[in-house]
Amino acid sequence: MAELSRVKVWAHALIAMHLDPAEWSFAFDNAKKRAGLCDYGRKRISVSRYLAARWSDDDVHQILLHEVAHAMAGSGAGHGSTWRRVARSIGYVGKATHSGETAVELAPWVGTCPNGHLHYRHRRPTRALSCAKCSKSFSRAFLISWVRREISPATRRLAAMDGSA
Repeated sequence: MAELSRVKVWAHALIAMHLDPAEWSFAFDNAKKRAGLCDYGRKRISVSRYLAARWSDDDVHQILLHEVAHAMAGSGAGHGSTWRRVARSIGYVGKATHSGETAVELAPWVGTCPNGHLHYRHRRPTRALSCAKCSKSFSRAFLISWVRREISPATRRLAAMDGSA
């Protein structure tokens, strides 16, 4: 698990190396599924405090490189060839999106399929969903039943501090 104080130091160092530190800043955000964000309007790189607290130093460093590459490539680059070239040039080796663990202990919606597979949502599901582990396409035989659970303030604080519930 990455220590948030170290992540902040790395972020400021990468901004100083690759961007104008008088213009760009760093912050932690409260995202539960998204690892990082490059906010072009505010000229701010942010990283999820929940995911940074549970992922390795190397993974978090890659998130920072990913977002700095977005800032360097510009708002129109997306995850296209310009962004990929810039990202590689500064040492990013990951993919366009992460496939790591999310903050499931903070998901208020928990779903279960008929075979017992668990699914988590941070927003209320608005339509019927079936289990992708049981069927590659939508199937009523594998409908997920959803239950809302309460997330205590203590759980939120603990998850923000160290990534565990």
